[in-house]
Amino acid sequence: MLSWAVTFFLIALIAAVFGFSGLAASASGIAQILFVVFAVLFLVSLLTGRKPSTV
Repeated sequence: MLSWAVTFFLIALIAAVFGFSGLAASASGIAQILFVVFAVLFLVSLLTGRKPSTV
């Protein structure tokens, strides 16, 4: 998931160099959505974490 976010972020940066057209706007939107999803999943994984086994 992080690789997709990085990929769309790079596409958005390259497209921004050529001006914010339809491609840049859509890539930027997808990158933002994937970043938010990844950040939420990261926070959830930090909160739940691995608990020590009680064996």
